[in-house]
Amino acid sequence: RRIMRPDDANVAGNVHGGTILKMIEEAGAIISTRHCNSQAGEPCVAALARVERTDFLSPVCIGEVANVSAEITYTSRHSVEVQVNVMSENILTGAKKVTNKATLWYVPLSLKNVNKVLEVPPIQYMRKEQEDEGKKRYEEQKLDRLETKQRNGDVILPVINPEPHTVGYSQSSLIHLVGPSDCTLLGFVHGGVTMKLMDEVAGIVAARHCKTNIVTASVDAINFHEKIKKGSVITISGRMTFTSNKSMEIEVFVDADPFVDDTRERYRAVSAFFTYVSLSKEGKPLPVPQLLTETEDEKRRFEEGKGRYLQTKAKRQAQMQQAAQ
Repeated sequence: RRIMRPDDANVAGNVHGGTILKMIEEAGAIISTRHCNSQAGEPCVAALARVERTDFLSPVCIGEVANVSAEITYTSRHSVEVQVNVMSENILTGAKKVTNKATLWYVPLSLKNVNKVLEVPPIQYMRKEQEDEGKKRYEEQKLDRLETKQRNGDVILPVINPEPHTVGYSQSSLIHLVGPSDCTLLGFVHGGVTMKLMDEVAGIVAARHCKTNIVTASVDAINFHEKIKKGSVITISGRMTFTSNKSMEIEVFVDADPFVDDTRERYRAVSAFFTYVSLSKEGKPLPVPQLLTETEDEKRRFEEGKGRYLQTKAKRQAQMQQAAQ
């Protein structure tokens, strides 16, 4: 747990989604690494492979305390599923609220050989159904990671004199040199560091598009396709893909240039979709300007984003109806 400081938040006092994601990942990495070293064997560090969709249920503000708790919910032979919950506490009033629930997947990498994935000690389940449900989630995320990696050849190119509210007008990139403070004991980037940078870029795209205060509403599954080594230069790129009346979907991906290993060319390391909402000075939702699509690829991505939006909306409505029964 820690108190939220001004450098954790935007100008409106809302804590950056990337800061929360980084705290979530750190909690997941700690519990996964502890578990994977709980039995005698080769020492290892748990590396983040995927974050399932997570919704930002409520904003965290400067001065509040964020409490992060983590629990291992499933283990396969080579991976660990961790459920992380975040609760904010107003230390003046004592009021508490759940702000995030996230599911993360880790793999244990040997301290002696970063490319060697070790076996995970099994956990004990209270019921057989828990193991069966976990195995189903494992198979689903494994398939989705493969499908996402196969469509990851896209790049973002600069646009000259773009019109407002077009894709080219708000798209953004950030270049970052990976230093020791960004890395694990094995010399590759912490997943939380990467996610924080991705949220920063996505936030810039959203703010450019609507010119208002924006906050992270949700993050679709974040897939970590390959490790990023210390000394690499990473480019985090973001572009608007879809807008509804009150939300914006932004595609973000991370490409790595491994300059310390000149035998390897630039590669796609991470990809995800972030959703943002626009807020007034009073914190009320504002209408989002419609995204103007110009090319066939932009129109295709818009329709794909619309499909994800409608699917999520239908799932949320079904959950609300189920809870009301």
